[in-house]
Amino acid sequence: MKRGIILPALLILFINNYGQLWLKNYENVSKCVCGLSLVEKNGKRGYVNEQGKLMIPLIYNAAMTFSEGRAGIMKDDKWGFIDSTGKEFVEPQYSEVFSFKEGLAVVAKDDNYGFIDTTGHLAIPMNYNNARSFNSGLAPVSNRKMQWGFIDKNGKEVIPFRYSFAETFTDGVARVMKDGKWMYIDQTGKAVKEDQ
Repeated sequence: MKRGIILPALLILFINNYGQLWLKNYENVSKCVCGLSLVEKNGKRGYVNEQGKLMIPLIYNAAMTFSEGRAGIMKDDKWGFIDSTGKEFVEPQYSEVFSFKEGLAVVAKDDNYGFIDTTGHLAIPMNYNNARSFNSGLAPVSNRKMQWGFIDKNGKEVIPFRYSFAETFTDGVARVMKDGKWMYIDQTGKAVKEDQ
């Protein structure tokens, strides 16, 4: 009876360990997102599926995990984006990119920040000095006077530029700094509490 239990258990253990042997082929392996894991070997990055099969070659100098079916990749010190098939739908051209959130991604060329949509087209012009990702339909952006405010997905100013720094919204509030003090605001810009 015991042999009947031990042999299947050993077989399962062997299969599980054997199935993970591919992990040793890489210096770093990220969490699997959208069916793909970011891997690194010899300073290059690519993507494997859950079984460890290389799906997107190790040709990138830097890369991000997938978000909304897309990932930022770097070649020759410029950032672009690929889709989950490995197709570069935004050729590397940006100095900085953020992951897609709510269908838009922050992109920058030098000190000019804007947002692209999931097709790679510029959706919100690069009129900002800095920007963070969308959350709850709003994104914190900094104008040329280094003041932070919030815009909607059409690029319309929703919360005026009056903060020295702003973070993204989480659970309906965003942390901002005004007059040297941190506080939390709601989506109308009303202060709801000070940050201790």
